[in-house]
Amino acid sequence: MIPISDENPTLHTPIMTWLILGAMFTVWFVVQGGGFPGHEIQLVSSICNLGMVPGELTHLVPPGYSVPVAPGLMCVIDRDPINKFTPLISMFLHGGWGHILGNALFFWVFGNNIEDSMGPGRFLCFYLLCGLAAAATHVVMQPASPVPTVGASGAISGVLGAYLVLYPRVHINMWFPLIFFRVFAIPAWLVLIYWFGVQVMTGLPQLSPVRPDVSGGVAVWAHIGGFIAGMVLVKAFANPGLVAARNAIRQERLGMVTAR
Repeated sequence: MIPISDENPTLHTPIMTWLILGAMFTVWFVVQGGGFPGHEIQLVSSICNLGMVPGELTHLVPPGYSVPVAPGLMCVIDRDPINKFTPLISMFLHGGWGHILGNALFFWVFGNNIEDSMGPGRFLCFYLLCGLAAAATHVVMQPASPVPTVGASGAISGVLGAYLVLYPRVHINMWFPLIFFRVFAIPAWLVLIYWFGVQVMTGLPQLSPVRPDVSGGVAVWAHIGGFIAGMVLVKAFANPGLVAARNAIRQERLGMVTAR
């Protein structure tokens, strides 16, 4: 299911949401080559050198160990000083067009509302903290992984957790492309609890000693950690006055629609 929009009013221009999206796409095109033909080496190099590798942070994987990431291309474990900054840098990297566009869509639908409830400065701090919490969760759950992790989904998961706390009854316009050919308005609590449940069900088998790979290469524990961080941190960052104003306007608009 794909979120298209929500029924939550936005009272202020989401400046920080736009800036974060702009940073993501700037990095995608300038640093990673935009995923275009002929830029495969640039893309893989950015992922290997700037992506977060748990085994490099924990030193549980020896230098020189290599892992294949593309046909004929390997990522090699090193002790480069930049590794300590990769939990932050990796939030702005992506692995392909589907990856960045999917993250951008979720971030736009939910992020502008959370920024509108915090203000741009608080929202940036909240977003980065959720991303770091997601990265830490992934490292704790996969401390010896030699595979680089990239993407904004951990931080965006924090935004989803915040949305669940602040606006559980707001309807999200969801599209089910493989089942239905129309958009359905579904309460946010149902959408987000379902999404979180999928992450948990996908992540639980990784706790088994057998460790079957059912995640499809997705860092689901980063999603789980980011989501929980968002739920925990949102009250410390949300501006009660902004939240109350948004709820009042939404209720007023709903009343107008009902009266019609």
